[in-house]
Amino acid sequence: MAETPKFHPALTITNVKSLIPITLDNEQSLYHSWATLFTNLVRVHDLYEHLVPPTKEIAKAAFQANKSADLAFWNRLDAVVLQWIYGTVSKDLLNAILRRNDTAEGAWKRLEALFQDNKASRATHLEEDFANADFESFDSIDNFCNHLQSLADRLADVDAPVTNGRLVLRLTGSLPEAYSGTVDYIQNQDPLPSFENCRSRLKMAERTIKARLAREAGGSRGSSAMMAASE
Repeated sequence: MAETPKFHPALTITNVKSLIPITLDNEQSLYHSWATLFTNLVRVHDLYEHLVPPTKEIAKAAFQANKSADLAFWNRLDAVVLQWIYGTVSKDLLNAILRRNDTAEGAWKRLEALFQDNKASRATHLEEDFANADFESFDSIDNFCNHLQSLADRLADVDAPVTNGRLVLRLTGSLPEAYSGTVDYIQNQDPLPSFENCRSRLKMAERTIKARLAREAGGSRGSSAMMAASE
């Protein structure tokens, strides 16, 4: 009797884009988000070691034993992870990392090198972007916070982490006068609140500011209409 083929949940995934809705390209800001989603996917399916094999002796021995127990099936799962990588990167990146008889670990390392090498230089440029981020270039508190958080995440990737306090002060220090009351409240707390707490408070302030501006605009239009009717 023929042996029943082995089953693994990863083999049922036919559309990896539904699980990783980001296509990684040469834009630096996408790498952190893409890598986060990708590592989460392989962890869910217990395939993380196909990307990053263990280095500690006990774990390394267990990994090698598991791999050797059914090398054909291990290679099949490795090809699945490799296909996930190929399916979630741009054509340019695919051409840059594609190798004959490759492994998931090999492709993963080449992508990591493309985005993580020259850490000091990358950190310098990211620090400049972080220092020069301007709220006026964004249309909402949420979008500005997302931009700052993305820069902080990318700085952490190149071994230049941003503390919560610095992130909070960068956020609050770049806001216009309309937010001064909320900014004063945040900056006078010791210790400073979390970045997410600040985001929440500033979003409430934003709603209040927008509602006030809408009322003032409505009142102004009403006064203009009354003046026109009386002429």
